Amino acid sequence: MELLSDEQIAERLSDSEWAREDDEIVREWKFENFGRAMEFVNAVAEVAEGANHHPDILLHGWNKVRLSVTNHSAGGLTEADFRLAGAVDGLA
Repeated sequence: MELLSDEQIAERLSDSEWAREDDEIVREWKFENFGRAMEFVNAVAEVAEGANHHPDILLHGWNKVRLSVTNHSAGGLTEADFRLAGAVDGLA
């Protein structure tokens, strides 16, 4: 998988709630309760398994979920990262 250039990454993030942190894109959600946060985490897991592309998931503060996405095998951000981010955006 081909790495995206800085310009390509900026373009994909321009109309997005995701942010770039080094070689990752990250986003955080806040839910009304712990149960809803866990439902979201489980839904993300299903999407990630289907895509065979797995984000780092942090559940914190009892109702917040932070995802970090990168392509470890490629060594940075690829189109697959943004496809996964887009699929996850539709879950919350």
